[in-house]
Amino acid sequence: MTHLPSSIRLVGYARVSTDGQDLAYQLDRLRAAGCTKIFREKRSGKNTTDRPQLRRLLRALKPGDVVLATVTDRMARDPLDMLTILHSVKASGAGLRLLDEPFIDTTSELADLFLFILGWFARWHRLRILENTAHGREMARRRGVKFGRPLKLTPSQQSEARARRRAGEHVAALALAFGVSKSTIVRLG
Repeated sequence: MTHLPSSIRLVGYARVSTDGQDLAYQLDRLRAAGCTKIFREKRSGKNTTDRPQLRRLLRALKPGDVVLATVTDRMARDPLDMLTILHSVKASGAGLRLLDEPFIDTTSELADLFLFILGWFARWHRLRILENTAHGREMARRRGVKFGRPLKLTPSQQSEARARRRAGEHVAALALAFGVSKSTIVRLG
């Protein structure tokens, strides 16, 4: 791990997924590493945008700061999220180090190599997700699963509504009779 000058501000981030989990290990590690400020939260790491303390941390970074966390999955659940976070950290002029994964250190000479590999892995990961999703959809289609919103009206109800509308019944009355919105009736044509 790269040794940093003492003038560098170390900012910690600790996260667990649920209120029942304990932050103690992470907090102890971050304090021992010299963090002067630790942002903490008990929220799922699934969605980066749904973590207010992480957003606060990223907004508070100044050039020369170093963000510390214990391991990758405390910061991000997938490589794409990690790239987004790293982009924000780097844009602020700060760095990121993971205490229990010393190979993840954007303050070292190998930072550019690390970011390239992470970017490649994020792209690969995204392509695998897309492939798996497409395969799953195709398998479901073969089993007869229908995709998209369910129809508000069955084909026979649609025919009846069209016929009643052609006969002069008002859109509002038809919508009420079929239990749908007026726009659903209008879209039938």
